[in-house]
Amino acid sequence: MSNKTKIWIKAAAVRAIKTVAQTAVGVIGASALITEVDFLVVLSASALAGLVSLLTSVAGLPEVENA
Repeated sequence: MSNKTKIWIKAAAVRAIKTVAQTAVGVIGASALITEVDFLVVLSASALAGLVSLLTSVAGLPEVENA
């Protein structure tokens, strides 16, 4: 595996993790009361957001362009 590939994987993973966390915070925050949070919805929305982030990263990452 080339060094550029390793850099891309790391950058894409960092972006996906940040996206998952941001999505989870947004979905939880959208609930009226914390006791009404459907954590299955939070998990599924966050996982989908992470997948979309990884797929978007295939188009290119500015962090990797200069590596």
